[in-house]
Amino acid sequence: MTKEALIIVDMSYDFVADEGTLTVGKPGQEIVPYIKNLADDFLSANKHVVIAMDAHEPNDPHFELWPVHNVVNTPGQELYGELNDWLQANREYKNVHYFPKQNYNSFFETGLAETLRKLEVDTVHVVGVTTDICVFQTIGGADAEGFKTVTHRRGVATFTELGEVMLEHMTRCFHTEVID
Repeated sequence: MTKEALIIVDMSYDFVADEGTLTVGKPGQEIVPYIKNLADDFLSANKHVVIAMDAHEPNDPHFELWPVHNVVNTPGQELYGELNDWLQANREYKNVHYFPKQNYNSFFETGLAETLRKLEVDTVHVVGVTTDICVFQTIGGADAEGFKTVTHRRGVATFTELGEVMLEHMTRCFHTEVID
């Protein structure tokens, strides 16, 4: 029997809001209702929902490559809009999990794989931003950890022209199922 979890990657104010410091902007904002509905569906089916969120210290060397973003305990690191409301309303459920991350890959040194294994999850659905960076790396990390992967086309966005190419690449490299 398949046991599934939803991983929501980096849907923060800094990555999604118009004023965010490294924003996807409107494409990221447009996927919020889809992700919220999917999270509701997972929660109501007693499946697990994981928020995987960039969490950087102010002096993080990561900022040599990127503008300052998702600094721990700042408004920029909070979930964006209705997703933040969703988390506040549902954070007490035992199957809602929050994992801060310092790497593009949500599985890298976060304990996420171990937690999902303890919960007997074998398939992860991944949504969020950006399709070609953190979502792609998270799919790769999930695959390397032995999980089956599913990406929701309507639940991912990016600020480059590589979104569709990376979805195809996920399918080719990691045998990811892409749901339209």
